[in-house]
Amino acid sequence: MSDAAPLAATPSRSPRQRLKRAIASLGDKRRARRSPSGLDFVLADRIGFMNPAHWDALARQTVFLSREYLAVLEQHAPVNVEPRYALAFAEGEPVAAMLFQRVLVGGDRLRKPPPKRSLLDKPVARLQERLLVCGNLLVWGARGVAFAPEVDAAQLWHGVGEAMYRLRRGNKLLGESDIALVKDFGGEAPVVRESLRLLGYRSVDTEPDMVLSLAPGWRHFDDYLASLTSGYRSSAKKLLKDCAAAGIALRGIDAAEMAARQHELHALYGQVHQAQGLRLASLQPGYLPAMAQALGPQRFACRVAERDGRLLGFVTAVNDGDTALGYYIGYDREANAAAPIYLTLLQSTIEDALRFGARRLSLGRTALEPKARMGCKPEPLACAARHRVSAVNGLVGALTRTATHDEPPERSPFKGGGATRPADG
Repeated sequence: MSDAAPLAATPSRSPRQRLKRAIASLGDKRRARRSPSGLDFVLADRIGFMNPAHWDALARQTVFLSREYLAVLEQHAPVNVEPRYALAFAEGEPVAAMLFQRVLVGGDRLRKPPPKRSLLDKPVARLQERLLVCGNLLVWGARGVAFAPEVDAAQLWHGVGEAMYRLRRGNKLLGESDIALVKDFGGEAPVVRESLRLLGYRSVDTEPDMVLSLAPGWRHFDDYLASLTSGYRSSAKKLLKDCAAAGIALRGIDAAEMAARQHELHALYGQVHQAQGLRLASLQPGYLPAMAQALGPQRFACRVAERDGRLLGFVTAVNDGDTALGYYIGYDREANAAAPIYLTLLQSTIEDALRFGARRLSLGRTALEPKARMGCKPEPLACAARHRVSAVNGLVGALTRTATHDEPPERSPFKGGGATRPADG
């Protein structure tokens, strides 16, 4: 969703009025950037250095800020990612927990591997950029910060900006972070946009999170199927039949089997990951098995597609409170061309979400069409960025204003007119 109002609703302004408004805005930004948030901070390089009671008081809002998960992330972080942490306090009480990542990005991560060599290969490969990210590159959504609900959100987002500034300055000896990025806040959250704008950040909408609302009456996958119109129900069943006809079976595996077969799983992940245009971070082979071990079967699930003992695909799911995430997926691209492995695995995450007792299934960005056909609806997401050099920051603003993304299609797969959360019974 764009910040801009319809042209007809915007009164015309004279050049003098526009200039006065721009000057006033610059003054507001200058004052905000030079003013502290009024919060106290603890910064740490390891989650183990944080006071557990202080951290847990806020971090219980999402499993991706739990100390169990963060210990896995530290041990199995992508090679170009270093985690950092911050706690903000007001009157001695913790009011904001924040996860940051220092990221070194090379040019090879900014585009798909070209089919042929070109003159751009070497210049692009030599590009190196350091980012300081508020959030987690290995998951989507607002899972990098947790705020106390009774505290003014504008002050807390100002605190996020202050913590990023302190971390950037404190880590200068390790390499200057040129770009600060706040990722995946609600695309329609004006308080976030305005708070970050005053700190010099430029916001941009990204592809939305595709979310399936799970009806209270659904207990099993068959309940979901029964809620679909006949055409969509037939299509969903056909995915399973086509895989079975190709000799492909789906089953769940535990953390021990994931660890034993981690290189097979990682190779399947790599076939999907390497085809993406923007790859800021790549998983390590041990990350998902370690996550499964740390979170246990009540919070993590992995399902594989196999034929004659050979793995052809996998999908993972994470229980994050009332929301389940269809997490990382991988598949053999050649086998997927002959049988709908990807779509069948994607659909199977509904079973895991229902087993977790979740109310929502979040399937993230990309593949908007098949997710819409499952009944998912888009929830807007946005990010905000700023460059440490003011002149370059203007270029960042220009780029964000021209950024585009695909819009999800409208689909109505459920009986009764396409409600995303059909009534119980």
